[in-house]
Amino acid sequence: MSGNLVARHLCYRRGERQLIDDLSLTLAPGEMVALIGPNGAGKSTLLRLLAGGLTPDSGERLLEGRPLAEWPQAALSRTRALMRQQSDIAFPWPVEEIIAMGRAPWGGVPDRATIAHIMALTGCDTLRGRDFRSLSGGEQQRVQLARALAQLWQNDGPQGWLFLDEPTSALDLNHQQQILRLLKRLVAQRLHVCVVLHDLNLAALWADRMVLMHGGQVVTQGTPHEVMQEETLRHWYQAEVTIASHPERNVPQVMLRW
Repeated sequence: MSGNLVARHLCYRRGERQLIDDLSLTLAPGEMVALIGPNGAGKSTLLRLLAGGLTPDSGERLLEGRPLAEWPQAALSRTRALMRQQSDIAFPWPVEEIIAMGRAPWGGVPDRATIAHIMALTGCDTLRGRDFRSLSGGEQQRVQLARALAQLWQNDGPQGWLFLDEPTSALDLNHQQQILRLLKRLVAQRLHVCVVLHDLNLAALWADRMVLMHGGQVVTQGTPHEVMQEETLRHWYQAEVTIASHPERNVPQVMLRW
């Protein structure tokens, strides 16, 4: 479909390291895709390539049938947002202003009612007025997610492509659950999500599709049931694991063997 985001034969090298090696992948609207794989598999690099934050050495990326490089920057910024693992904010900005920065591609003065609504959705309303730099890692993650949603917000909700790099890594159990529930609800509306997750159980529980990477390539992809196979995980993760079923949902969950 024309609304897909298509990557074909992407290659990306940094110094002597081939981080992405002849990788092709298609993302479809209306799904949550989890990029998984061991450390150094190339997940974060691929995420940035798909979002346009990095330029591949070779290959092409098509968004809605149009090469990503041909998109005007303002239009692209209103169509996709990227939340990275690390924040580069060095100045004493209050939380609500950080979130409001997400509205920059739209011009004008940010609608404070919309910002307040996004803060409430992401559990950031209790952080109002605080210096972003003083927040814990988990609090900063929630604020950065709110900023990314603000960037894609149109009328009554976010619309477009949201790329997230480990958005739950510093969150406690409650906020992991709340954020993933929120993303799943938004995907059912007009949001398309591609997320890097190290926690395979979270990925299996919430993602529609899992993409397993190793050595800068996609080695397998499919539904959680198709990807979360003991033999597959043992081979690519080099870990002794057992697969069981979630007690409430028919999805696989992984356990390390003693």
